[in-house]
Amino acid sequence: MPQYLLTIYQPDGGEPAPEVLEPIMRDLDAVNREMREAGVWVFAGGLHPPETATVARVTGDDVLLTDGPYLEGKEHVGGFTVIEAPDLDAALGWGRKLAGAITLPIEVRPLYDGPGC
Repeated sequence: MPQYLLTIYQPDGGEPAPEVLEPIMRDLDAVNREMREAGVWVFAGGLHPPETATVARVTGDDVLLTDGPYLEGKEHVGGFTVIEAPDLDAALGWGRKLAGAITLPIEVRPLYDGPGC
């Protein structure tokens, strides 16, 4: 069955206040539970802030490591979920549920499953 990456984009800045974050986390737990019960959930993870990133970049014959995010922006990848769904429409349905739970944009993208993967 095809797999899809549901990427959570969150605005840069600090975490929301506990009274804002608590219902979001409760709703997120409910959607994750629903995904598991439906048998579509494969893996999920939240990420530390972008300033904790290290970028490996090829420069000639060397690989240079630099601190910080690869791109500067107003939002960053805050987490992700990998699901298995029969088609894009089903994956988009789960993306809608996830967006509704966390109130942030969700990018739904199929994972490549061709040769070499």
